[in-house]
Amino acid sequence: MRARPKSRTMKRSLIHRNLDPDDSLGEVLFGLIMVLTVTIGARLVAREDQLNVYQLVVTIIGCNIAWGVIDAVSYVLNGLFHRSRRARFYRSVKNATNEADALAAIEEEFGLEDEPLEVRPEDRMHLYRSMLAVSTHAAPERARLHKRDLISAVIIFALVSATALPGVVPFLLVGDINLALHLSNAVTILLLFVVGYWWGRYTDARPWRVGLEVTLLVTLLVLVAVVMGG
Repeated sequence: MRARPKSRTMKRSLIHRNLDPDDSLGEVLFGLIMVLTVTIGARLVAREDQLNVYQLVVTIIGCNIAWGVIDAVSYVLNGLFHRSRRARFYRSVKNATNEADALAAIEEEFGLEDEPLEVRPEDRMHLYRSMLAVSTHAAPERARLHKRDLISAVIIFALVSATALPGVVPFLLVGDINLALHLSNAVTILLLFVVGYWWGRYTDARPWRVGLEVTLLVTLLVLVAVVMGG
């Protein structure tokens, strides 16, 4: 018997069924930035005899949990705002006095200038006319919370909060706080590269190059923030 060919359809994970890769990776990156800011800041502004493992661990975990909540709520509110604004836009297109005004509004709202495509003017207009036809016959709905919004919020909270753990582990396993700080920073910087590498896999850029650029840029930004008192 011939073996059945494997399906080319990739099953998306629970995270990417509810969050775009740029959102999920961005949240992990933000969580790592929070950890690195605390650990580098502690090393630069405090003497070794002033460092307290308990305070560092509580600060790292507390900051990430707090920002996980803030990011989750912001994501939900931004989603509601976006859908509400789009509903108002479709309603205005539907009630436009003439076709020219409606097409101009659609072109302004859905301009393709930033897309990595060279679209011919006639194709662009065909797209806008199709969108006008759909908008005219469809009934705009009021913006409301969806189940996916709540799931996405929980995932965002979990991602930002969980990124605190790798940076905290060295403090729990190593008795020398100075060595633990160095290990924590090394682990966090390594994870920055991993996040950048995976980010690059979703783009046309070379993943390893994106990983290096993200690592260097974020580390530089954290150092600047710490020096400026952030």
